[in-house]
Amino acid sequence: MARTPRKLPWLAPGEPLPSPSQAWGPGDPVPGIVAAGGALDVASLLDAYRHGIFPWYGDDQPILWWSPDPRMVLVPAQFRLHRSLRKTLAAFRDAPQRCEVRIDHDFDAVIAACAASPRPGQSGTWILPDMQAAYRALHRAGHAHSVETWIDGELAGGLYCVAVGRAVFGESMFARRTDASKIALAALVAFCRHHDVAAIDCQQNTAHLASLGAREWPRADFLDHVAHAGAEPAIRDWRFAPLYWQQLLPATS
Repeated sequence: MARTPRKLPWLAPGEPLPSPSQAWGPGDPVPGIVAAGGALDVASLLDAYRHGIFPWYGDDQPILWWSPDPRMVLVPAQFRLHRSLRKTLAAFRDAPQRCEVRIDHDFDAVIAACAASPRPGQSGTWILPDMQAAYRALHRAGHAHSVETWIDGELAGGLYCVAVGRAVFGESMFARRTDASKIALAALVAFCRHHDVAAIDCQQNTAHLASLGAREWPRADFLDHVAHAGAEPAIRDWRFAPLYWQQLLPATS
């Protein structure tokens, strides 16, 4: 006999999220979901990320909070730099007058571009206007950052992420030119290596992320990482220095 699904908690604005251990599991209708409702203010978002939870919902849904098990994670030390991307990065590094990585130069443009670029297999975006406003506020509070690829003076691609202490959570990326989002991701990896960030959260498994070295972690291991990394001193200088490429490319490559 099939068991009756557990009732999904409904949160009032400002009400604390349940523990990730209370997320729906394999026997429930939507595994990984923790709660619905609540609010997207800065305090609520920081509380969620500190506990390994993130919001994700469609335009016909309430705010939904997630903590999937397993969790897709990219360890910067295990980043797989394929030959073609290595050549692109080397050319990029050697032509700074044409190509540049910037951090937090135009966060609003990056999140808007990510919203306009649905994930593969999706007809619409989950980065709705309320979500954009929430992450812009989180950016102004110093906890959301954009990593941007600029080519010939134009924003060609990028990504945005959330940082709490030294816990870094990747959110979304976009590209207007070939490899522009991959360059931004490689730059984030190099930045994280330089600043001793042990892992980048990727949320969910995709073949693309797996090809770059990301792997699934049991939720318990991921939450342990977030608890420890989130308590470490925050990175104060979110700028990209060209010397960071040395984390990925030998000086002679």
